[in-house]
Amino acid sequence: MHELILLRHAEAVPIEAAGEDRHRPLSSRGEQEAQAAGLWLASHKLRPDRVLCSPTLRTDETTRLALAAIDNAPVPQQAAEIYDASPGELLALLDQHDDAGTVLLVGHNPGIERLVALLVEGRSDEFRGMPPGALAVLHLNGSLEPGNARLDAFWSP
Repeated sequence: MHELILLRHAEAVPIEAAGEDRHRPLSSRGEQEAQAAGLWLASHKLRPDRVLCSPTLRTDETTRLALAAIDNAPVPQQAAEIYDASPGELLALLDQHDDAGTVLLVGHNPGIERLVALLVEGRSDEFRGMPPGALAVLHLNGSLEPGNARLDAFWSP
């Protein structure tokens, strides 16, 4: 893998409206954020070879809406380990997909934002910087190791 795109799910309805965290759908604003994320990826000619998605309703909807803007997008693969994952758990998952050139991972905070910090800065402490619907595009300088990535782009709706 030489490129990693991390996408935090777009804005979801409050848990009180959905009943359970895993079943929270996107809000109408979240739907617009997810579509805008896909348009941003397409306009920058970023097309993943593989897409990994947390098995929640809000990540599934974010993925579907974002990929709609990308021609010949790959079929997303659900990965249960993304939900509530630590940066180390996300790295372990990504290691299983190092044969893909560009991987898009759609998940949740704090795991996503902490993974960005770990790969770029070499640490994953309380980093806060991935609002709903935000994208981080990382270029890997060799192996998938802490501090071994360059942040090429960051986009937020």
